[in-house]
Amino acid sequence: MVRQARVLAQATSDLVNAMRSDAEAEIDMDNSKKLLAAAKLLADSTARMVEAAKGAAANPENEDQQQRLREAAEGLRVATNAAAQNAIKKKIVNRLEIAAKQAAAAATQTIAASQNAAVSNKNTAAHQQLVQSCKNVADHIPQLVQGVRGSQAQAEDLSAQLALINSSQNFLQPGSKMVASAKAAVPTVTDQAAAMQLSQCAKNLATSLAELRTASQKAHEACGPMEIDSALNTVQTLKNELQDAKMAAVDGQLKPLPGETLEKCAQDLGSTSKAVGSSMAQLLTCAAQGNEHYTGVAARETAQALKTLAQAARGVAASTTDPVAAHAMLDSARDVMEGSAMLIQEAKQALAAPGDADSQQRLAQVAKAVSHSLNNCVNCLPGQKDVDVALKSIGESSKKLLVDLLPPSSKSFQEAQSELNQAAADLNQSAGEVVHATRGQSGELAAASGKFSDDFDEFLDAGIEMAGQAQVSTKEDQIQVIGNLKSISMASSKLLLAAKSLSVDPGAPNAKNLLAAAARAVTESINQLITLCTQQAPGQKECDNALRELETVKGMLDNPNEPVSDLSYFDCIEGVMENSKVLGESMAGISQNAKTGDLLVFGECVGVASKALCGLTEAAAQAAYLVGISDPNSQAGQQGLVDPIQFARANQAIQMACQNLVDPASSPSQVLSAATIVAKHTSALCNACRIASSKTANPVAKRHFVQSAKEVANSTANLVKTIKALDGDFSEENRNKCRIATAPLIEAVENLTAFASNPEFVSIPAQISTEGSRAQEPILISAKTMLESSSLLIKTARSLAINPKDPPTWSVLAGHSHTVSDSIKSLITSIRDKAPGQRECDYSIDGINRCIRDIEQASLAAVSQSLATRDDISVEALQEQLTSVVQEIGHLIDPIATAARGEAAQLGHKVTQLASYFEPLVLAAVGVASKTLDHQQQMTVLDQSKTLAESALQMLYAAKEGGGNPKASHTHDAITEAAQLMKEAVDDIMVTLNEAASEVGMVGGMVDSIAEAMSKLDEGTPVDPKGTFVDYQTTVVKYSKAIAVTAQEMMTKSVTNPEELGGLASQMTNDYGHLALQGRMAAATAEPEEIGFQIKTRVQELGHGCIFLVQKAGALQICPTDSYTKRELIECARAVTEKVSLVLSALQAGNKGTQACITAASAVSGIIADLDTTIMFATAGTLNAENNESFADHRENILKTAKALVEDTKLLVSGAASSQDKLAQAAQSSANTITQLAEVVKLGAASLGSDDPETQVVLINAIKDVAKALSDLIGATKGAASKPADDPSMYHLKGAAKVMVTNVTSLLKTVKAVEDEATRGTRALEATIEYIKQELTVFQSNEVPEKTSSPEESIRMTKGITMATAKAVAAGNSCRQEDVIATANLSRKAVADMLTACKQASYHQEVSEEVRERALRFGTECTLGYLELLEHVLLILQKPTPELKHQLSAFSKRVAGAVTELIQSAEAMKGTEWVDPEDPTVIAETELLGAAASIEAAAKKLEQLKPRAKPKVSNNLPPLLDLKFSSLFSSLSVISKEKISC
Repeated sequence: MVRQARVLAQATSDLVNAMRSDAEAEIDMDNSKKLLAAAKLLADSTARMVEAAKGAAANPENEDQQQRLREAAEGLRVATNAAAQNAIKKKIVNRLEIAAKQAAAAATQTIAASQNAAVSNKNTAAHQQLVQSCKNVADHIPQLVQGVRGSQAQAEDLSAQLALINSSQNFLQPGSKMVASAKAAVPTVTDQAAAMQLSQCAKNLATSLAELRTASQKAHEACGPMEIDSALNTVQTLKNELQDAKMAAVDGQLKPLPGETLEKCAQDLGSTSKAVGSSMAQLLTCAAQGNEHYTGVAARETAQALKTLAQAARGVAASTTDPVAAHAMLDSARDVMEGSAMLIQEAKQALAAPGDADSQQRLAQVAKAVSHSLNNCVNCLPGQKDVDVALKSIGESSKKLLVDLLPPSSKSFQEAQSELNQAAADLNQSAGEVVHATRGQSGELAAASGKFSDDFDEFLDAGIEMAGQAQVSTKEDQIQVIGNLKSISMASSKLLLAAKSLSVDPGAPNAKNLLAAAARAVTESINQLITLCTQQAPGQKECDNALRELETVKGMLDNPNEPVSDLSYFDCIEGVMENSKVLGESMAGISQNAKTGDLLVFGECVGVASKALCGLTEAAAQAAYLVGISDPNSQAGQQGLVDPIQFARANQAIQMACQNLVDPASSPSQVLSAATIVAKHTSALCNACRIASSKTANPVAKRHFVQSAKEVANSTANLVKTIKALDGDFSEENRNKCRIATAPLIEAVENLTAFASNPEFVSIPAQISTEGSRAQEPILISAKTMLESSSLLIKTARSLAINPKDPPTWSVLAGHSHTVSDSIKSLITSIRDKAPGQRECDYSIDGINRCIRDIEQASLAAVSQSLATRDDISVEALQEQLTSVVQEIGHLIDPIATAARGEAAQLGHKVTQLASYFEPLVLAAVGVASKTLDHQQQMTVLDQSKTLAESALQMLYAAKEGGGNPKASHTHDAITEAAQLMKEAVDDIMVTLNEAASEVGMVGGMVDSIAEAMSKLDEGTPVDPKGTFVDYQTTVVKYSKAIAVTAQEMMTKSVTNPEELGGLASQMTNDYGHLALQGRMAAATAEPEEIGFQIKTRVQELGHGCIFLVQKAGALQICPTDSYTKRELIECARAVTEKVSLVLSALQAGNKGTQACITAASAVSGIIADLDTTIMFATAGTLNAENNESFADHRENILKTAKALVEDTKLLVSGAASSQDKLAQAAQSSANTITQLAEVVKLGAASLGSDDPETQVVLINAIKDVAKALSDLIGATKGAASKPADDPSMYHLKGAAKVMVTNVTSLLKTVKAVEDEATRGTRALEATIEYIKQELTVFQSNEVPEKTSSPEESIRMTKGITMATAKAVAAGNSCRQEDVIATANLSRKAVADMLTACKQASYHQEVSEEVRERALRFGTECTLGYLELLEHVLLILQKPTPELKHQLSAFSKRVAGAVTELIQSAEAMKGTEWVDPEDPTVIAETELLGAAASIEAAAKKLEQLKPRAKPKVSNNLPPLLDLKFSSLFSSLSVISKEKISC
C-alpha cells in the first residue's frame, strides 16, 4: 500500500506540474484560473496522501493509519478526476468510438459470413434464428455508425456523446444474441470454409462486444448524469420540429417522406404510443425512487420513443388529404411533446428531493396530462374519430334507459317480438363485421363501427318497445330488461374500444383474443335479453341463442396464430374429451326430447350442447396454435421477463369479475364466482411480479414489481372484506362499498399492466411457419366441420320441435348427428396425432442411433489400427469444431429438460436442434481420433463421444415419455436423472478437449469460455438466490485468490517450464467461470446497489485481464523461446494480480466485517499448518531453544496473551450482532493475538528442550486446539453476521464460542502443569480426551467431506488405533507420566486420522447408503470405546488399584471389536474384488506390473529409434555390445511373459 502511494504521489506531482505549465501558456484568463485552482486542489490532496502514507509506513500494523491512507487516496482520486475530467472524458469517449467502429465492422463481417453459410446450413431452426438475429443487428448498425460519426464531428457536444453511448448500449443485446445464434449454427454448416469463417467472425464479434460493453459503461459513468438534460433538449427540439411541420401544413407544403404511407405511419404511431406510455411509467417509478442512473435511462428511452412518435405524427399529417385532420394531428403531437418536456423537468426536480410529497404529486398530475394528450393524439388517427363517434352515439342512445318508468308499447307483442329478433340478428351480424373490419383498412372500421352504432340504436328501441309490453309490464320485469339492455350497451362499447385498440396496434399481445371475447360478450348479452323478453314455442329461443353463439366462436378457427387461452396441449385434449362426452349426451337428449315433446328439457339440452361446442372450439383453436408453433420450422417464441398476454388476460378477467360483483342483478352464486376469479388472477399476477422481480437486473423494475404486487394484494384483501360483508347481507350499502373497493384494484392492475408492457420485459411471440400451418389444417377442418354440422343439426332440431312427425327431417337430423360425431372423432384423432414433439423425438432418436453406430464402427477401426486419417483439415480445426458442438449440446440440456416437464410446444424445437448436432459431433470426434497418434487418447475421445450420444439418447427417451405434460410427474425424475448424466458426459469430454488443446497452445476455447462468463454477468439474477452475500463473498474470495496464485505460477513457469502453461491457463479459465457465476450472485445480493455494480464491473475487468494472460500463455507455448512474449506474459500476470486485489477491495466495501473474517480465517489456517510443522520437528527431537532459557521465562507471556485472546473472542462473538466495522476490528485483533500466542507457545515448547519431545508435543497440541477452535469460531461469526437472534447460525456461534473457551482453559491448565512432572501426564490425557470428543462431534455432523478416500486408507488408519490401544493399556498398567504423555499424543493422532479416513471413505460416490451408515456407526463406536479406555486410564492415574487395572483388558477388547467391525465395513465398501493392500503377494504383483509397464514403454521407444548415419566400417557389432543387446531383449521377453501370466 505504501509502495503504491509513492508511485501515486510521483504521478500526481507530474500532473500538477503539467497543469501549471498549461495554465501559464493559456491565453484565456478564466481557463488559466480554473487550471491553477484544480492544480492547487490536486497538490493539497497529494500532500495529505503523502502524510497518511508516512503514518502507515511508520505503523504498518495500525488499522487507523491504514484507513487514513485509504481515505486520503480516495480524496486524491476524486481531486484527480475533477482536475483531469475533460481529458479523461475525451479519452473514454475516444475509446468508445474505436470500440463502436470495431463492433460495427465485426457485426457486418458476421452478417456476411452468415449469408455465406446459409446455403450449407442443415439446421433450419438454427438458420432461422441466425437470420432473425442478423436482421435485428442490421437495424442497429446504422444507429451505431451514426453515433460514431456524430461524436467525431462534434467532439465537445454532450448530446452527440450520449447518442453514441445510447446506440452502443442498444447494440449490445442484439449483438450478443447474434453471437449465440452464430455459434449455435456453426456445427450444422457442412461447408468447412464457411463454418470456420462464421466461427471466427462470431469470436471477433464477441471480443468486440466485450470491449464495447466496458467502454460504454465507463463512458456512461463519465457522461451519464447529463442524460436527463439531453432528453429534455431532444423533446424541445421535437416540439419545434412539429411546429415547423404545422407551418408547412398551413402553407400546403407538408409532403410525406419516401416510404411513408398513411397506413404505415398510423400503425407506427399506434404502437409507439404504448411504448411512450410504458417508458413514462418507468420514468415516474425511477424518479419516485430517487435513482438517478435509471431515471436518466428512462428519460432517454422516453425521448427516443417520442422521436418515433413525432415522425409518425408528421407522416400521418403529410399523408392525409383532410387538412383539418392534419392540423389536429400535429397540434395533439405538439401537446404531447410539451407535456413530456414538463414531465422530464418534474422528474429531474423530484430526483433532488426523493421523499417530497408535493414533488411526487406534481409528477403524477403532469403524467396524467401527458397520458390525456397521448390519447388525443391517437384519436386523431384516420378511422379512430369514427369509432369515437360511434361510441358517443351508443352512449347517447343509452341515456334512454335512465328513466324511472318506460312508456307503454304501441305495438302488438308479436310485432315487438319480431322486431326485437330481427334487430338482435342485425346487431350480432354488425358485431362480426366490426371484428372483421379490424383486419382491413381504416375506412372499413369506420364504416363498420358506424353501422354497428345504427344497429345498436335500433336494437335499443326494439328492446325498450318490448319492455313496454303488457307481458313484462311489472316493475321488477322492467328493471330486469333495462339491466340487460345496459349490459348490452356496455358490451357494445367494449367491443368498439377493443376494435379501436387492435386497429391502432395490430401486434399488441392478446388484442385479437380481447376483441373476440368482446364480440362473444355482445352475443351472450343479446341472448340473455331474448330469453327474457320473447315468448316463442319452447326450445326456439334456445336454438336461436345457440346459433348466435356458434356463429360468434367460428372466428376463432380462421387463423389461430395467437394463444386463445392458458390451456396446455394436454389440457386441450382433456377439454375436447370432456366436452365431446357432454355434447354426445346433450345431442341424444335433443333427439329424444324432440320425439317425446318434452320441449323444456329439449331447450336445456340445446343450451348445454351450445356451451360444449364453444368449449370444443376453444380447445381445438388452442391445440391448433400449439401444434403450429411446435413445428420445428416455425420460429419458437422467446420468453421475456413477463408474459404480457397473461397480464392483459388477467386485467380483462378482473375487470369483468368486478363488473359482475357490482351488478344489482348478480345472484349470490355469481358474486362468489366473481370473487373466486378475482382471487385467482390477482394471485397469478402477484406471483408473476415476484418472479419478474427476482429475474430482472434493473433495481427500479425490481422494486416496482414488488410494490405493484403489494398494491394488488392489499386492494384485493380490501375487496375480499367487502365481498364477505355483501355475501352476508345483499344490501345496497354493502354493494356500494364493494363498488368503491373495486376501483383501487382495477387501477392497480391497469398500472401494473402498463408498466409490464415495456419492450424491455416483453416476450417475443412465436411465428408459425407454412409447415406449421399445414400441420394445423386437420384440426381446423375437423373443428369447422363440427361447427357447421352442429349449426345445421340445431336448425333441424328447431323445426322438429315444432313438427316432430316429419320423417324426412328426422333423416336429415340423423345425418347431421352422424357428421358431428365423425368430425369430433376426427378432431380427437388429429389432436392426438399431432402431439407436439413426439414425431420430432422419434426422428431424433433414429438419428442419434445412427450416429452411435458410426462411432462404434470408428472405434473398431481404431482398435484394428485402420482408422483413415482426415487430410482435408487440421487437427486444431477439428478440435475447435468438436469443442464448439459439445458446448452447444451442453447449452440445450436444461431447455430440453424444462420442455419435457411442462412446455410441449418447445419440445420439438429443442430435440430437433439437439439431434442436428450429433452428426457434426461424430465427424469431428472421428476426425480428431484419426489425427491422434496415441491409441489411448484415440479411444478416450471416441468413447466419451459415444457416452455423450448414449446419454442424449436416454434423455430423448425420457423427454418423449414426459412429452411436456406437467401432470406426468412420474416421468420427471427420469428426465432430471438423464439431464444430469448428459451434463456429466459433456463435462468429461470438455475436460479431455481442453487438456489436449492446452498442450499445444490452443487457447481459443478458453478465451471464448471467459468471454461467455463475462457476458453472463450482465444477465438478470436467477430466481431466488440460495445464499446470502456472505456466502457468495466467501466463494468469490476463494476463486479470486486461486486466480492470483495461478497467475503467479504462470510467471514462474514461463521461465522454467513453458509447456506447463496450458494446464495453468485451463485452471484459470475454470476458476474464472466459477468466479463470474458467484460474482453475479454477490453483486445481486450486495447492499447498497452501487457496491453490487462495482463488484460486477471489477469481475468483468478481471475477465479481460485473464483473457490477455491466457492468450499470451498460448503464444508462449507455440514459441517457448520468444523473450518478448515472456515479458508480455509477466506484465499480464501482474495486471491480473492487481485486478484480483480490486475485486477483493470491492467485496470488502460490500461487507467489511465478513471480509475481515475471511482474511482472519485464512491467517489462522496458516498458523495451524505452521504448528503441524513444529510438531514434526518436536517429534523428531530437533526443536531446541536458541538461548539458554527456561519455560518460566515464557509462562507469564503465554498466560497474558491467552487472556487477551479470550477478550478478543468476546468481542468477536458480540461483533456478529453489531456493525461491520466492529466485526472487522474483532476479527483482525483475534488473528493478531493468535499469531502472537502461537509464537510464544512455540518458544515455550522449545525452551523445554529436545530431551522431552512428548511434553513439547503436548504443549503445541494445546495451542493447535485453540487455533482450530478460533478458526471454527471465525467461520461461525461470519455466518451469523447480521442475522436475527433466533437464526440457527446464532446457535452454531454459541456452540463454537463454548468450544473456544474450553480449549483456551485447557491451554492454561497445560501451561501450568508443564513443569509439574507429577501431573503433566494427567493433564495431557485430559486434553486429549476433550480433543477426541470435539473430533467426534465433527465426525457425527452432517457435513460432507471436501474430498473422498479409498477403503484401503480407512483400513490402514485402524492400525494406529490398535497401536494406541496397546500403548494406553501399557500406560494404565505402568502409571508412569512419560508413558501417559506418549499415549495422549499418539491417541490424538490415531483417532483423528481414523475418523477422517472413515468419513472420507464412507462418502465415496460408489458407497451405498447402507454401508455408509454402518461404517459411520462403527467409527463412532470405536471412538466411544477408545474414549472410555482413556477415561479409565485417567481414573487409574488418580486411584491406581489392581481391580481397575484388571478392567483394562475389557475396555481394550471393546475397542478391538469395534475396529474389526470397522474393517469389515471398509471391505464392504470395496466389494468382492477387494484385496489387502498390505499382502506381500499383492505388493509384489503391483511392483512387477509397474516394472513391466515401464519396460514395455522403454521397448517401444527403442523400436522407434533409428541409428545415426555413420561411415560403413563393419557389419558386425563388437562382441561385448552384441552380448548386452541380446541380454536386454531376452529380459524384455521374459518380463512381458511374466506380466501376461500375472
